[in-house]
Amino acid sequence: MADQNHRTRKASKVEIDCPLAAILAERLRAGKHELTEQWLTRIASRVSLDPNRVFPTDDLLDHVPLLLDGVADYVQNPAAEIGVHMPVVAKAMELGELRHQQGFDAYEILKEYEFLGGILFEFFTRTVDEITEPCEKSELMACGSRLYRAVTIIQQSTMTHFLLLADKRVAEREERLRAFNRVISHEIKNRIAAVLGASGVLSEIPDMPAEKNRELVEIVLRNAREMQSTVDNVLLLSRTDLDDARQHRNIMLPKAVREAVRQVREAAHSAGIEVRIDPLMPDIELRAAVIELSIKNYLSNAIKYCDPAKQERFIEISAEATPTSTGEYEVIIRVRDNGIGVPADKREHLFERFYRAHEGMTAIEGTGLGLNIVRETVESQGGRAWAEHPAEGGSVFAIALPLRRKPDTGTHRIETADSLSH
Repeated sequence: MADQNHRTRKASKVEIDCPLAAILAERLRAGKHELTEQWLTRIASRVSLDPNRVFPTDDLLDHVPLLLDGVADYVQNPAAEIGVHMPVVAKAMELGELRHQQGFDAYEILKEYEFLGGILFEFFTRTVDEITEPCEKSELMACGSRLYRAVTIIQQSTMTHFLLLADKRVAEREERLRAFNRVISHEIKNRIAAVLGASGVLSEIPDMPAEKNRELVEIVLRNAREMQSTVDNVLLLSRTDLDDARQHRNIMLPKAVREAVRQVREAAHSAGIEVRIDPLMPDIELRAAVIELSIKNYLSNAIKYCDPAKQERFIEISAEATPTSTGEYEVIIRVRDNGIGVPADKREHLFERFYRAHEGMTAIEGTGLGLNIVRETVESQGGRAWAEHPAEGGSVFAIALPLRRKPDTGTHRIETADSLSH
């Protein structure tokens, strides 16, 4: 009976006073950088990302050893419970935010921590085999339990923050979609009314004067073209959302620019506009639908508002990767033209929904949706969209998108002759 009481008292001390736990924790701290490298490699192989993009900054990469320090502390002393206010949990939440920005899904995060748990248990198994100090089975089981609990708490912190951000994004998109649908429905309804009205008059008055007939036919055609343009923009926007839902369909920037130019080639040629692409584009991978939507809308606007009085009409596309004030990097893409420009009193409203700076120019068609869609799409990716107005005339429309890691120094040469529309 005395021996049984002794064992019970000893078992109650295992959770706090365990020599094996201290040794395992120390070995874990000493090997944390090697374990970080193993985890990084496993994640990168799983999500098809370059290892530099899994943890795109040194600060974020430093999170992992800190997480492992937290695991080691808990393994050594379970009284040091990993609580919601501890730095290790804060780091785990920051990792959840990063994964949200990178487009990971919940399954990939769970798999990420499955890798971590496997790596740590394998490390502990090897370490136990090397330890010569005596230990009881209960001590070994207690250490394994603490390890499992520590990884689980960190995983839950990452996942919880990730899901909160995901829910917030879904709510914001649903609200934008409802507002967008209301406006689009109103616009198309008005266009349909104009088409029906003009076509009704045409059908009821067969001997209408030729000039009046042409006027009504033009009303039908103009409104039909505007509805087509509206539908095209909605389809582009839906493709962007679809790509986001699928997480990744990236494309290299030079290729994206060439594709945008190809889509407006005929319109540019008809307007006598030469489209010039900077022959040295940064070789950067970006979201395909975002670039296609933004550059195509900017190019279409530049073609639409070209200056017919000028002998030479051109559009220039350039891009650069540059550091921000916070030390991170972004890519800035500019579309410059020598068109009619934007009146000074109209500039601040350019990116508002259905706003047209040249409303009085009836020969120029447009719904005023393009720039607003560009801004909302780019901002949904953490970027910016704006316009510049050079003193020499014309306009510059730009977007900036964040880069998740420092860009390579290399550039991609584009054959200019193959990219011109004129």
